[in-house]
Amino acid sequence: MHIQWYPGHMTKTRRMIGENLKYVDVVAEVIDARIPIASRNPDIDDLVGSKPRAVILNRSDQADPAASKAWGAYFRSKGMSVLECDARSGAGVKQFSPVMREALKEQIAKWREKGQVGRPVRAMVVGIPNVGKSTFINKVAKKKSAKASDRPGVTRGKQWVTVDQGLELLDTPGILWPKFEDETIGLHLAFTGAVRDAIMDVETLAYHLIQLLAQRKPEALLSRFKMEPQEGMTGWEMLELAGRKRGFLVSGGEVDLERTANILLDEFRGGKMGRITLEMPEDLEKEGEADGTP
Repeated sequence: MHIQWYPGHMTKTRRMIGENLKYVDVVAEVIDARIPIASRNPDIDDLVGSKPRAVILNRSDQADPAASKAWGAYFRSKGMSVLECDARSGAGVKQFSPVMREALKEQIAKWREKGQVGRPVRAMVVGIPNVGKSTFINKVAKKKSAKASDRPGVTRGKQWVTVDQGLELLDTPGILWPKFEDETIGLHLAFTGAVRDAIMDVETLAYHLIQLLAQRKPEALLSRFKMEPQEGMTGWEMLELAGRKRGFLVSGGEVDLERTANILLDEFRGGKMGRITLEMPEDLEKEGEADGTP
């Protein structure tokens, strides 16, 4: 797989986030609820350090609700606040301000003790490309652009946006790039359309996706393609069966694999196959076992 990692861009972003951390109280990371591992940049933990954190599980309308609940529990166990939402429709976005205050409840209590009642919470939103960060910020801010130059952190390309009386948003400290540490990360980003299909031919991409769907959501293949993957079937055999079931045949009775592959990817990305999450918290434990992490 020829996916590039962009250290130049990342160096600039790391610097921007580091410079702006002192102006904010909490950092919110937008990730794709369908791929909570692949859509995170692992460097964010080191970048943010001990700053209070929240995770925004975006596109939760397309993710499996039980899986999102499991991920919510996982992130909360790490001391983070969690918001499930769909930035495109706006579902859940109104809870952003309460979730930010939840992430800072200890700090807010200290402010009250000091008589700083009504001090607004200041938040920074980060995320890799194509997880819906910009759409989320626009929805939260209602496309406001209230620049307040008397506040710190306001320079060209940065501004504070007042979300409500209790929350201000720093818009925006740069783009984190995905870190393609292994092929699985790149594949999962490609399945959701977060990186271009050009990283590999569409048939190979669909081959990997149908294998994963057979493991994670076989009922989706039954409902959309009237097929039940049998044990031992390869991804190519499953893709061919899916095309045959749909009648995607060319001369000689061969299956049009390219058409089948495109349809499979389109239907997955469009949510026609149901609410599917491709990664679970247990996958992180497996990764740890593989690389020797305790």
